[in-house]
Amino acid sequence: MAADQPQQRRLPIPRTGIGIDVHAYAPEDAPQPLWLGGLHWDGERGLAGHSDGDPVAHAAADALFSACGIGDLGTHFGTDRPEYAGASGVTLLAEAARIVRAEGFEIGNIAVQFVSNRPKFGPRREESQRVLSEAAGAPVSVSATTSDGLGFTGRGEGIAATATALVYPAS
Repeated sequence: MAADQPQQRRLPIPRTGIGIDVHAYAPEDAPQPLWLGGLHWDGERGLAGHSDGDPVAHAAADALFSACGIGDLGTHFGTDRPEYAGASGVTLLAEAARIVRAEGFEIGNIAVQFVSNRPKFGPRREESQRVLSEAAGAPVSVSATTSDGLGFTGRGEGIAATATALVYPAS
């Protein structure tokens, strides 16, 4: 760099990751509670899964692992890990955030969108975002949409979620 040019401060280069999680509704003869976006939804049909089946929290955790290049949800919390059977999605997201930070990254934010006909999410959005942000130790935004009756989510067979995460190397 020439002596007459000011030095430019080098900022850490952010990394992005994508996470997707899908869960079918639990069978009617083996009902489960619905956990979605870190919240219990009383009176709603629950999802089947190794843990609590929360696709929003799971997609968020998966996006963090993707951004850091350190595996995926199955790598860290798979069915070969019986200690995570029935675990809360909020617990998994908090543990994912801890692992990411232990790998030398900070979390910028996480954004999640889920696809489902039910439950009506808007009235509890802020509550969900607060719970998930607290677990991640970073801002988490959640949005919801339907698939206009198309596909397995439109037929009411389950819920899908997609998340993106922004991380950067810790200084």
